[in-house]
Amino acid sequence: MRAWPDPEEAREPVPAADATLRELDDRGIDLDPVPPGHHRHGDAAHASDHAHPHAHSDPEEPPVVGIVGAGAVGTALGVALTRAGWPVGAVASRDPVRRERFRGLVPGARGFAEATALLDEVELIVLAVPDDAIPSVAGRLRMYSGQAMIHTSGALGAEVLEPAMAAGTQVGAFHPLVAFADTELAVTALHGATVAIEGDDQLADLLARMAEALGAHPVRLAPGTKAAYHAAAVLAAGGFVALLDAIAELGQVAGLDEAGSLAIYGRLAEQTLANARALGIARALTGPMTRGDIGTLERHLATLHAHAPAVLPLYAAAAEREIALAEGRGALAPEAAAAMRRSLAQRD
Repeated sequence: MRAWPDPEEAREPVPAADATLRELDDRGIDLDPVPPGHHRHGDAAHASDHAHPHAHSDPEEPPVVGIVGAGAVGTALGVALTRAGWPVGAVASRDPVRRERFRGLVPGARGFAEATALLDEVELIVLAVPDDAIPSVAGRLRMYSGQAMIHTSGALGAEVLEPAMAAGTQVGAFHPLVAFADTELAVTALHGATVAIEGDDQLADLLARMAEALGAHPVRLAPGTKAAYHAAAVLAAGGFVALLDAIAELGQVAGLDEAGSLAIYGRLAEQTLANARALGIARALTGPMTRGDIGTLERHLATLHAHAPAVLPLYAAAAEREIALAEGRGALAPEAAAAMRRSLAQRD
């Protein structure tokens, strides 16, 4: 059973009798009603099946979305989806301040303290909660037949949502490669961003259309590679911020405030990124490790030890990687590389 029909299939003509039944169903008229808590003979019974209906969109329309979590990711996705014309019917958050802020930014969304109440309102459930909370949240929810649930984790697979499944439901993942530090900046950054999607073919098609509606580019990762993909993302975002913080600390030694360091060294970082794109990463490498300049390296280590000891391990780790890159491209002789590694090993 599919969570919702494919738009192309939805446009196929249907027999008159089927059309009549569909019209009755659209009006909420059930010709074979089932009392609450019961199921028809022959139906697959499941502890998580629900007898009452949940929200349904028209076949050619996007599904009604519900977001669990009103933090940075959930709120930005709610805003972006709404602006893209995808209906966001509800949000669930135990934090009343976040919940009301979400509702203020996403008109028409109903607010709930508990995620279970959201299930009656939506078709596509998005778990935008911290990674460690996803299994426990999914374990407390039971989907209706015809619903799908996805999470926004970059490291976890869709299988963590399986406890929420019932007959005729689907699970997947939707991870935008965006820094969610500010709602408006994140919504803007979604345009052109990469979104890693996961799910069966039919759900993946829906998630690809959702990513494209946000202006993003959907990708499907090879099985077993998601953690590595996400670790690289952490280095590109959080790791880069940590590097900027170290740069600012050294800039302070030189008399620069944070804005001054960002203005001066940010331009150099942007130029280096442009060089990497144009020439490749290895050829973009410059500096003392490329030249085998041991004297400069040792002066750096001495000043770091004296004025910014907390930066020293980060500098040394980067230097080790730079030496390997320079040696690999033939710019650094093995003897010079060995001497530089000895200096790094003796930095304490």
